[in-house]
Amino acid sequence: MSDQIPPDPLPPFPTSFSQIPSFFPQPNPNSNPDPNPDSNIHLQISFQGKRKRTGVRRKASQLPFLHPTPPPPSFPAPPVAGDPNPIKNLPENPILAADISEEIIVINKEATAEALTALTAGFPADSLTEEEIEAGVVSSIGGIEQVNYILIRNHILSKWRENVSNWLTKEIFSFLIPPHCETLLNSAYNFLVSHGYVNFGIAPAIKEKIPAEPTNPNVIIIGAGLAGLAAARQLMIFGFKVVVLEGRKRCGGRVYTKRLEGSNKFAAAELGGSVLTGTLGNPLGIIAKQLGSTLHKIRDKCPLYRPDGKPVEQEIDIKVENAFNRLLDKASRLRQCMGEVAMDVSLGAALETFRQVYGDAVTEEEMQLFNWHLANLEYANAGLLSKLSLAFWDQDDPYDMGGDHCFLPGGNGRLIQALAENVPIIYEKTVHTIRYGGDGVQVVAGGQVYEGDMALCTVPLGVLKNGSIKFVPELPQRKLDGIKRLGFGLLNKVAMLFPYVFWSTDLDTFGHLSDDPSRRGEFFLFYSYATVAGGPLLIALVAGEAAHNFESMPPTDAVTVVLQILRGIYEPQGIEVPDPLQSVCTRWGTDSFSLGSYSHVAVGASGDDYDILAESVGDGRLFFAGEATTRRYPATMHGAFISGLREAANMAHHANARALQIKVERSPSKNTQTCAALLADLFREPDIEFGNFSVIFGRKSSDPKSTAILRVALGGPRKKSSNEGTKADQQHSNKLLFQQLQSHYNNQQQLHVYTLLSRQQAMELREVRGGDEMRLHYLCEKLGIKLVGRRGLGPAADSVIASIKAERSNRRTNSVSLD
Repeated sequence: MSDQIPPDPLPPFPTSFSQIPSFFPQPNPNSNPDPNPDSNIHLQISFQGKRKRTGVRRKASQLPFLHPTPPPPSFPAPPVAGDPNPIKNLPENPILAADISEEIIVINKEATAEALTALTAGFPADSLTEEEIEAGVVSSIGGIEQVNYILIRNHILSKWRENVSNWLTKEIFSFLIPPHCETLLNSAYNFLVSHGYVNFGIAPAIKEKIPAEPTNPNVIIIGAGLAGLAAARQLMIFGFKVVVLEGRKRCGGRVYTKRLEGSNKFAAAELGGSVLTGTLGNPLGIIAKQLGSTLHKIRDKCPLYRPDGKPVEQEIDIKVENAFNRLLDKASRLRQCMGEVAMDVSLGAALETFRQVYGDAVTEEEMQLFNWHLANLEYANAGLLSKLSLAFWDQDDPYDMGGDHCFLPGGNGRLIQALAENVPIIYEKTVHTIRYGGDGVQVVAGGQVYEGDMALCTVPLGVLKNGSIKFVPELPQRKLDGIKRLGFGLLNKVAMLFPYVFWSTDLDTFGHLSDDPSRRGEFFLFYSYATVAGGPLLIALVAGEAAHNFESMPPTDAVTVVLQILRGIYEPQGIEVPDPLQSVCTRWGTDSFSLGSYSHVAVGASGDDYDILAESVGDGRLFFAGEATTRRYPATMHGAFISGLREAANMAHHANARALQIKVERSPSKNTQTCAALLADLFREPDIEFGNFSVIFGRKSSDPKSTAILRVALGGPRKKSSNEGTKADQQHSNKLLFQQLQSHYNNQQQLHVYTLLSRQQAMELREVRGGDEMRLHYLCEKLGIKLVGRRGLGPAADSVIASIKAERSNRRTNSVSLD
């Protein structure tokens, strides 16, 4: 009987920021393990220490952080010279035999430090990347050969980082590597060079490697942004004949440094990409080093000012920031409970639930500060919170470069100018048609047709979404769907050159709160470039919904509002705020060559869509690069650059394969439509049904432990069974787990989510009183079971579906025979 008693109700919703920590019950350590171990979706990622948690890094105070910075990932250290037992440092693997200690090479005493260097370049410490496996860098996976390859690879990377201005030759390693590992040296060196991990950039020694006369086929690159320029330089080094078609009058794409000047003052204003987000392993940091530039660390001191210009008190600042971080953690727990359903719910919907709960329980200033943090989050993602996927909005955070966020003195235009040097770029060529096929490609720009062996399309996702480029034949439906699912948001700026610096020079950022929630992102954050731009330059950011409204705001009105904010902050301090000498307002949303700022994972999308956008089409003739094609580093300048290096390697690989008449195999995509249709057919006649829950199981087996499949219907008309609880009972329902979802799916198509459970658990669930919300709470909290989409059931469900189908077919056949 105890199993049929409704679970303890959740604690009441919080009525103040201080109550947030205890809102959710702690997870039950005795709960059942995940019944879907083969699920292809993983949502067990907390929000702690996230890059995208905040658009600008700031410190509210000198008090300890709510969540201490996690330690660096642990990994088994490669053996070092003099280690009496190198076996203990290796990953456990039964394949490694007893005589392993005699076969592991020792290069130097810094193997652990070199492994860390490789880690910053995106390599796992003790295994191979998918790229390396596909390239066949070792003859067998997981053995001693792999260990030695990793040691050699890490050493090459480390030597390159010691002096990125020299061309790293393979010969300098010959005396260190024993003869029996020469093949591994060749493999590691060739992989790192061909994939752009070493020997890339704009140093004279590297530029000298570009052959005077190309010997490889013609390549057409559409777009002279960071992705296009990176690919062009690499392909030129590889000996390809390259031409870059650029629609603008300038190169750089969404990286645009404009010189502002007036009254003998000037400054380099970043109107597009501005911050190098992380320096550990960042290839743009390497380019800056080759330029001889020292990056400026953006200081995390960021005071906030109220709408009346007065500074936000430190105590309130800390209180609200900590509460905001806890809300994100609660949203993280929510998506864990939801499973795959979280793909179709927005981050904004989850956070808005908490906002509604607050009501009048917090002060007006606290709510304004809370809205500032929401705006900062929208800035980090260039997307409205109502559009961001609760499940995957921060899916790239595990690949954060790490290190400081920095400005490049003189502007990022210096990087663009250096990368574009001697690259054949044809400006003002707007591409409107790309034809691709087995014989090559044709790119039509204006009245001209450019022919080549391959083409690389690096246009922004906004342009692909707009359909302004016609592909012949049409892109595969898989890619069209990915383009549609991914989000592409907006960030705008107002850059102002002043006669002098009137703001504090000991900070790089400061923020401003709005008293209008709908305008929370309007000039919410100011960047000071006075230390790096060459003059007294301030840039005000416009994020979220305000960024879209800003597109139609007259520039003079925008500057007037910004000056009102600045004067409201500084004039009470006795500081005069002069009129700017020159100002510029961006309009990235209506720029026909971008139609937005950068990508994000929208509701219904996932990190897989970045991979889909990166896939080549036309049997290795048409390739794609750009920040929206990298699931690890989207929405970043270094992500765009890395994607260009990646595609240069892919194009060279396909060209070589064609020259050798070798077909490049592609991994077949899984087709689950047939099984999904079969499952839908079985649930037309469920074995038991209660509320919006239904269950199918094999009737032959009455074993309580036999496997059943549960389906929960979300959205659409709700059913009411005979054991629905009273209205009072429903007050204890888990609103965040069910009621909010029901509301979310009003006026939308009905959604089905599933899980595997035992027959006994299904029968117990049917007896739970209190309605569907209580059943869902019992399922997630008491049984510890997650709900997933059809694909998330994994292969374990296929055999269950097949057996139920077969049993029902036999039952129908026997029934017909009896008739």
